[in-house]
Amino acid sequence: SKGLVVGSLAIGPQYSSLGTQPILCGSIPGLVPKQLRFCRNYVEIMPSVAEGVKIGIQECQHQFRGRRWNCTTVNDSLAIFGPVLDKATRESAFVHAIASAGVAFAVTRSCAEGSATICGCDTRHKGSPGEGWKWGGCSEDVEFGSMVSREFADARENRPDARSAMNRHNNEAGRTSIIELMHLKCKCHGLSGSCEVKTCWWSQPDFRVIGDYLKDKYDSASEMVVEKHRESRGWVETLRPKYNFFKAPTEKDLVYYENSPNFCEPNPETGSFGTRDRICNVTSHGIDGCDLLCCGRGHNTRTEKRKEKCHCIFHWCCYVRCQECIRVYDVHTCK
Repeated sequence: SKGLVVGSLAIGPQYSSLGTQPILCGSIPGLVPKQLRFCRNYVEIMPSVAEGVKIGIQECQHQFRGRRWNCTTVNDSLAIFGPVLDKATRESAFVHAIASAGVAFAVTRSCAEGSATICGCDTRHKGSPGEGWKWGGCSEDVEFGSMVSREFADARENRPDARSAMNRHNNEAGRTSIIELMHLKCKCHGLSGSCEVKTCWWSQPDFRVIGDYLKDKYDSASEMVVEKHRESRGWVETLRPKYNFFKAPTEKDLVYYENSPNFCEPNPETGSFGTRDRICNVTSHGIDGCDLLCCGRGHNTRTEKRKEKCHCIFHWCCYVRCQECIRVYDVHTCK
């Protein structure tokens, strides 16, 4: 997946503002023939695919906001994360998982909202309703969203090498996270909301919940080793766990087989931007604290004045009047 926009996906943020305008599939750079065919067959959901990539990147930046690698994107390249995704690291694993989850999530949601004619609500696995409620509303069809993500994101991961195997696994782990976190949402009916009857439907969680879940999977990702096998089609690489005394990864876990750089210093080869001038938390002993985030180089402190609303009073009825105060804050940045 070298030099592609988001690893498998090849759709960058420049396409995330497409909205409802028609998409010319041939104008999207970096698509492989299978993705191009998919784009033409499913052109009305391509804005959702692009939106999914965007929310995946935004969630990555939220989850890593206090870490040495903060999911930085670069605008002047088709590979929006720079060379970071070239190596088979935990960071690559997370980006593939969150982007694939983002596509499945956004497509599933737009189908449930009725914005595409080729998909809609899930009518398949209703099951028997529980006591005091019945099926209603629009259950989100996560199977369709996952199929779109799988067809599109995995289209370029068809090589018999270890990196393709890793990317396919992590893409699927991202999609599986949504299925794991689906839940029932219900609405009450009856006189003045008395809840005599409830109608319920299957819903995806907020994407933040998926981000938190996959960030935990990043922290506990399984290190693998590459094995080569001779098959009729030639040499094939597969992955097996590096340490036998740990539980083998399931389809829900993230996998990687190369160590990450430390991201302390700028390094164009690894894609590290370093942590100079990053804001750090002087009271934290965690990775976002000035000791660890600044890699032992120390930090600078400056004061910053900020205008804030204060002394707010509620007036009957119904508005709030506030004064404007200037507060002084200490801002700590890495040397």
